[in-house]
Amino acid sequence: MSRPRVAILIFFVAFAALLVAIHLPYLTLPFFWDELGQFVPAALDLYHDGALVPHSTLPNVHPPGLMAYLALVWRIFGFSILSTRLSMLALASAGVLFSFLLSIRLSRGNVGAPAFAAVLFLIATPIFYTQSMLAQLDLPVMTFTALALLLFLDERYAACALACTVLVLMKETAVTTPVVFGAWLWFRDKRRREALYFVAPLFAMAAWLLILKRATGHWLGNPEFAQYNVAESLSPVHIVLALARRVYFLFIADGRFIGALALFAGWPILRGRNWTVATLVAAAQILIVTVLGGAMLERYTLPVLPILYAAMAAAASVYPVGWRRTSHIAMAALLVVGLFWNPPYPFPWENNLAMTDFVRLEQDAASFLEALPPGKRIATVWPFTDALRHPEFGYVRHPLQVQDAAGFGLDDLANLDRARIDMLVVYSRVQPLEGHALDVEPIRLFLRRYFDYRPQATTEELSAGLGYVPIVRWVRGGQWIEILIPGQ
Repeated sequence: MSRPRVAILIFFVAFAALLVAIHLPYLTLPFFWDELGQFVPAALDLYHDGALVPHSTLPNVHPPGLMAYLALVWRIFGFSILSTRLSMLALASAGVLFSFLLSIRLSRGNVGAPAFAAVLFLIATPIFYTQSMLAQLDLPVMTFTALALLLFLDERYAACALACTVLVLMKETAVTTPVVFGAWLWFRDKRRREALYFVAPLFAMAAWLLILKRATGHWLGNPEFAQYNVAESLSPVHIVLALARRVYFLFIADGRFIGALALFAGWPILRGRNWTVATLVAAAQILIVTVLGGAMLERYTLPVLPILYAAMAAAASVYPVGWRRTSHIAMAALLVVGLFWNPPYPFPWENNLAMTDFVRLEQDAASFLEALPPGKRIATVWPFTDALRHPEFGYVRHPLQVQDAAGFGLDDLANLDRARIDMLVVYSRVQPLEGHALDVEPIRLFLRRYFDYRPQATTEELSAGLGYVPIVRWVRGGQWIEILIPGQ
């Protein structure tokens, strides 16, 4: 084995060891939110009976790449939460390695070892930390985007097209990357034959859509998915809000404003073919997840972070040595703080370690409910409903009898037939705005209108208005879960 390959292997092992070490407390963490709602059930369908289109969960446009990867891992090592978490950390380790090599390629000639700073930023990023262990799509997309871009810059176009084919089979929105590569080769470099290589990923995506259409009758898997993620997301207001949210997350949140200042100071040095191609890949990815996708989740931006951090680290090379070190240390420190600190506004629990508090609370409640005499009828809201129904998700040893409630609003819970339930479980699905510094009427109206924010019914409202009696409550990291029983 050549010295460069030995060095690459050593770096991969080092990155993998580091990621596993910092995730040790969570390697057996039960499945969280969309894991148990979509990706793990879909992977289990493929694992058990070879179904590319899932039948135990609602099918949608997401390709089966991640599910095939998980099914293969389970076929070799057996299905478990541990094997799932470690398989995702392996992809994350490869992503860190490719991001490191990409930063070296992009920042060649810059002082201050920017590739090490870029990797430090990535590993310290809260959403990278959480997504590294979750069976979801955006971390694999980040890994294969970094690999594809690295191969393209090295002019290994056939290998790049292969990486892009795997990439689009991980997530449909990643199709922008081979489009950028093909268009660049066709129009800018006039390398028409190599440009045609990048038709292969488009054919792979088209083949998946045909399979999905034949199995479900819908090009996107189901009409509700299409309505929420395409029709509704194309409204001008939604696009403007999504763009603002992307800009805030990428250039301000979690200390990234420090990197944005470095970008402003050192932008002139980020020139040339390599930086232009990388910027186009990042911009195209941000554009598609801004225009499409109803949820506007921050994890959708994960594939551009290796490019962004490489640019921030390289741009900081214009600083004097002392300033550069201070800038890097301050930004990395604030990124780490963001892993533990919750912002004063509603945010997805998966953005930082709040997700682990959410899972631990559900574990506590599930253990309490499972210890009760059999046959108790439990009403609650997804995803806790699925956690109680499916032992494979890590919360219970046997299925419990669960009824779905429409939501945790007072009107939703008032529509439950109390005569048909023995327990009501309510919990904090989002961080409440009430009681925080931003709890003012204009912001409340804005969030309710454009982000579907609805306050949950309080214990007092459930007791006084609907007659429920609280019997036990758990609190962790500002989140809570509570079990009530119908009053007599």
